Amino acid sequence: MKKPPHEVVASLLAVTTVLMAQLPWHLPVWAIFISWAGTFAMGGPTAENLKRIWPTLPVGSIAGFLVVTGFGIAAQNLSGTGLLIAEMVILFCLNAGMMLVARLPGFNFIPGMFFGFASFFATLFGGFGPEPKAPLVALGIVIVFNALGPVYAWITANFSHRHAPLEKTFPNRVHGE
Repeated sequence: MKKPPHEVVASLLAVTTVLMAQLPWHLPVWAIFISWAGTFAMGGPTAENLKRIWPTLPVGSIAGFLVVTGFGIAAQNLSGTGLLIAEMVILFCLNAGMMLVARLPGFNFIPGMFFGFASFFATLFGGFGPEPKAPLVALGIVIVFNALGPVYAWITANFSHRHAPLEKTFPNRVHGE
């Protein structure tokens, strides 16, 4: 049996996120899209790439959680220039620490860390989730939703037919001709 086009499978998967985004859950479905696209940006959902992206996504989310927690502690004890400097030091140390984790076996895909890092901040400060603005809840939700992105990428790649790009089909044609 012929597989449906890539665009159909990907769009059907995208439709599954509509209900997740509804109130009262208001879940950060775009976190799925970030890691889904990230999986394809790294070459697709091969076993090797999935082993590279999955461990790094939560590393970034946890680093984001620690940044927010550190900022909260600093804000309780400092103000003005002291708070600003403390936040810069916290961000520097935790960002560098997150990237240093990439030196460990199994954690060498730094872009995956930043997908998780950005997803955490967007979830928390965007007020997503069943308990908006709750750092621990945001952390849990982001880890789950970022983990779903590579699953969606795998389903897309394995249950659809990709078309050859126009440049390969018609190498001498320029768009619009």
